[in-house]
Amino acid sequence: MNTPHVYKKIELVGSSQKNIEDAVNNAVERAAETIRHIRWVEVVETRCHVEENRIAYWQVTVRLGFTLEEE
Repeated sequence: MNTPHVYKKIELVGSSQKNIEDAVNNAVERAAETIRHIRWVEVVETRCHVEENRIAYWQVTVRLGFTLEEE
């Protein structure tokens, strides 16, 4: 019998000088250092930091969902 999963969500902001995808990956990779069982990512907001009239880096707010461990 399959046990229904219970998920927890956290919100993070990843950044990258290259692009949006790298910003998301940076957030996920960093979270994975301390969180197990990450199952999904929801992109909530995308923005850019501007310096001297140019995009200096991307900032992406994400919600990560992960399953709670069985006791």
